[in-house]
Amino acid sequence: MEIKRNQYLDKLISSRKNGLIKVITGIRRVGKTYLLFHLFYNYLLESGMKRENIIALELDRLENKQLRSAENLYSHILAKVKSNDEYIILIDEIQLVPDFVEILNSLLHLDNIDVYVTGSNSKFLSSDIVTEFRGRSKEIHILPLTYSEFISVYNGERRKALREYFTYGGLPIAVLTKEHKEKADYLKSLYRLVYIKDLVERKHIKNPDNLSEIISVLASQTGSLSNSTKIANTFLSEKRIKISLDTINNYIDDIIDAFLITPVNRFDIKGRKHIGALRKYYFEDIGLRNAMLDFNQIEFTHIMENAIFNELRSRSLEVNVGVVEFNYTNNYNARSKGQLEIDFLATDMDRKYYIQSAYSIEEKAKKEQEVRPFKYLKDSYKRILIVADDVIPHYDETGVFIINVEDFLLDKNSLNK
Repeated sequence: MEIKRNQYLDKLISSRKNGLIKVITGIRRVGKTYLLFHLFYNYLLESGMKRENIIALELDRLENKQLRSAENLYSHILAKVKSNDEYIILIDEIQLVPDFVEILNSLLHLDNIDVYVTGSNSKFLSSDIVTEFRGRSKEIHILPLTYSEFISVYNGERRKALREYFTYGGLPIAVLTKEHKEKADYLKSLYRLVYIKDLVERKHIKNPDNLSEIISVLASQTGSLSNSTKIANTFLSEKRIKISLDTINNYIDDIIDAFLITPVNRFDIKGRKHIGALRKYYFEDIGLRNAMLDFNQIEFTHIMENAIFNELRSRSLEVNVGVVEFNYTNNYNARSKGQLEIDFLATDMDRKYYIQSAYSIEEKAKKEQEVRPFKYLKDSYKRILIVADDVIPHYDETGVFIINVEDFLLDKNSLNK
């Protein structure tokens, strides 16, 4: 079954002939190879590109073993380029070539060659891979399936779709696997035998158990403000383990670097600046997050918030946690300042959106709590409340746009209704 990844295909298409190496990054099993060697390859043929002008090399295949030598690979490509016509070079598992950076930089000197590469080892799981090419590359980062992509290939009961997405996430193989136990086993195995193994090997981590525990702590605190001190205290109080702040910071940086989590900073809306050391962490894939906790902490309130964050990222929005100040009179009848948080301040060029995530607002007090921060905003940017309740998208009497989470996830234009 073909899964359309049009937004990433469009990025590949628009990047043609830009003079840069196109580096496709993303966590393992997210579909990098499928995008490059199936969707993009077929597009090239359909657009009139000659098959012999597409040099597609999957270096993990046995018949291409000899091309894992830098000299052999470079000579092989040059031998295929027989005219001044445009040639597209597609290379998968480029990290199998020891000196691949040197080769790719050399290919940039050939004006009629356009290069696209991907890889799946720990080096290509690293967010700093693009720096290897010293400003001569364009990174195209692939996220797991959005909910709308998930729905396009989902063949279960429609009423169960969102719950299944919130449980098993958007990695293509997990989505296409039918049995729930098989989905869970696949994700748990992927986490233990691939992601942890890659991190341990790449970063030479001496205590994998502590790394796994830190990931579990982050997973259990999804969407909550955290820092290394809070995590250290959790280790000490719950696990009776003392771990240094430097070690925790290094582990968190490694986990971020591998794309497993994304940090979100707090932003002072009035002062227009990032503030404080506290930040939130969201997981690249919800299913992996749940697998890290052995599917024991599936709290849809937090998972829904994570799903909204991932959707905002997929729409290329810059996302922060909004912080708004307000004045109040304290118990001593003196004027004081307080702070309220808005789950997401999403920015797209000159547009801003203030977004709150609430699983249910059936109780009036809950709705008032969620929309309270909006009352202290001084600008006219859109206020949005995303809920799991079965509501028709509408504006309330204060101008807050209220929309069901499934409607939000399925409609790419939902922020601008």
